[in-house]
Amino acid sequence: MVTETRHPLLSVVVPVHGVEAHLHQCLDSILGGLDTADAADVELVAVDDASPDRCGEMLRAYSARRPAVRIVTLPSNVGLGLARNAGLDEATGRYVWFVDSDDWLPPGSVAAVLARLRADRPDVLLLDHLRVHHDGRLEEDASSPLLRGVDGCVGLAEHPPLLRVQHTAWNKVIRRAYLTELGLRFFPGWYEDIPFSHPLLIAAERIAVLDRICYRYRQGRPGAITSTRSDRHFDAFDQYDRLFGWLAATRPDDNRLRAELFGLMISHLLVVVGNDHRMPAELRRPFFRRVAGHYRRYRPAGGYPRPGGVGGLKHRLVAANSYLAYSALRAAHRIAGRLRAARPAPATTVSTEPEAAATGHYGTLAARR
Repeated sequence: MVTETRHPLLSVVVPVHGVEAHLHQCLDSILGGLDTADAADVELVAVDDASPDRCGEMLRAYSARRPAVRIVTLPSNVGLGLARNAGLDEATGRYVWFVDSDDWLPPGSVAAVLARLRADRPDVLLLDHLRVHHDGRLEEDASSPLLRGVDGCVGLAEHPPLLRVQHTAWNKVIRRAYLTELGLRFFPGWYEDIPFSHPLLIAAERIAVLDRICYRYRQGRPGAITSTRSDRHFDAFDQYDRLFGWLAATRPDDNRLRAELFGLMISHLLVVVGNDHRMPAELRRPFFRRVAGHYRRYRPAGGYPRPGGVGGLKHRLVAANSYLAYSALRAAHRIAGRLRAARPAPATTVSTEPEAAATGHYGTLAARR
């Protein structure tokens, strides 16, 4: 008699590299606090991406006590995207959730995700998160308001703002068979989420939203991509080439979608070029020139939704390939910010969400050009 193997509902794939100070917190947050039924529906696939510290040893000790944990050991470091692929290849769950090993999940997150997967059976389940700064300060993401008020399962045609939710892999739980049908994998290089997350949402027929903080995203960790000055931030251009190549092959006549993605791309690249924690000063000008090149290459013939305010002005400067004007605007904006910060606080203040939160991850997309 052949016994049918029961697969878990959810595989959590955790790539691991150089995070021994945070690893146990991450793993415990995934498997801790589950009741018997939920625990049976979760497997954790940890990928040791040739970590140079004690992470491999810690994973082996952890898995020895927990049968739900499986380890994939890579002989050499391949980077976040390809390590996720290696974990995906070993996953057996009907859904997969990519969790970064320096982040963690608030209590009850996995149980809430499982409940929503059972109820809605989506292609993609979107989750909310908080940014956690080194001083413990919690910050809502600018795109979080876009997750509110979505009931049941929708497609992008019914709820277009979902395309502007932060384009990371870890804020999405994905039906594994859907990934296979779509043929989506992570590419090598930094910013690997770009050609993965956007197609994932564009092609999905059933997108559900769990309007709950299910992820805590650690900010400023030494060694993290977003806090590392490097020329590898130029990888973003190759990733956007892949995204627009996919779009041309699968949605060649969708001018509205191309315009939306184009505006998101330019706004994102402007975030990268303006960030002192990512962009070395000597590379800012050549990066800006590359942004202007992508503007010329991919600008839709019919225009695109451009932000208002300072963001829109930066778009105009990219269109004109005017680095000197951009640099002067950036300097003036920073001086104004320092002056505002130096002013005495008023006697009474009202706590408000960041202004950008009302407009989505990349700012208001208003005027057409």
